[in-house]
Amino acid sequence: MTLRIAIVADIHHGAPSATKRGDAALGLMDEFARFTADAKPDLVLDLGDRISDIDRDTDLRLEREVADAFRAITAPVLHLNGNHDRDHLSVAENAEILGQVLDHQTLDLNGWRLALWRADSKIARGPDHHGFILREVDLLWLSRTAQAADRPMLVVSHVPVSGHAQTGNYYFERNPAASTYPMADRARAAIAQARQPVACLSGHVHWNTVTQVDGIPHLTQQSLTESFTTQGEPAAAWGLMELGETLRWQVFGRDPFQAVLTPAARRWTPPLPPFGEHAGLRPRKET
Repeated sequence: MTLRIAIVADIHHGAPSATKRGDAALGLMDEFARFTADAKPDLVLDLGDRISDIDRDTDLRLEREVADAFRAITAPVLHLNGNHDRDHLSVAENAEILGQVLDHQTLDLNGWRLALWRADSKIARGPDHHGFILREVDLLWLSRTAQAADRPMLVVSHVPVSGHAQTGNYYFERNPAASTYPMADRARAAIAQARQPVACLSGHVHWNTVTQVDGIPHLTQQSLTESFTTQGEPAAAWGLMELGETLRWQVFGRDPFQAVLTPAARRWTPPLPPFGEHAGLRPRKET
């Protein structure tokens, strides 16, 4: 059996902002709906950041317009919230607009378990903390879900936790802390508790990447409307993933990408500490 998933990330519907071509979002969503009709996926994943936020009233309107665009898709659609969906709107307001509960969720299909890790993606802005906050309750859910896995599992989140380098990224090369959660190392440790093959899929960082950590592939998919990799034109990126004994992932559009991976249940040997702190590997004294 193969699980077939169509994926769209970081739609950013709204006025153009920096390199986000939000003015093209709804037209590209029409194309994505036609793609899904042809591809016939088992389900569709929306990785969040459906809008570029402005204020509460504008964001409500923009979210509703994107929700209307998703109604053209006949396959089941599962949504996650991104940080822009949460700047002025609550989880409950997003859930009402999209017509589905946006809590953590697991779903078993065609031999795989989807773990929708909907950790809060709201960015805190205050004198004591600026950035994402990873709540303990969300880490505990992730840990317990990984421990309970009895089949291969795809962990899906808006914000990636791989900790991969942001060198060359328009937004995050000089702002790496905004590319992931604090305590992302604990999230990776929680995922590694699974004794089954695991892969992770996220959006947020607006580029296509594959990073392997502890034998677990972490994938991020390009934004639908990003243009920093496509010379000012919207990337028009959407993906198709096939999960069976291998993971096959293809991203279409102006920033195409392909990967074929074989997630394994094996984990890697833990990394060494700094050489100078390891009694068995102390550097030889210079003579």
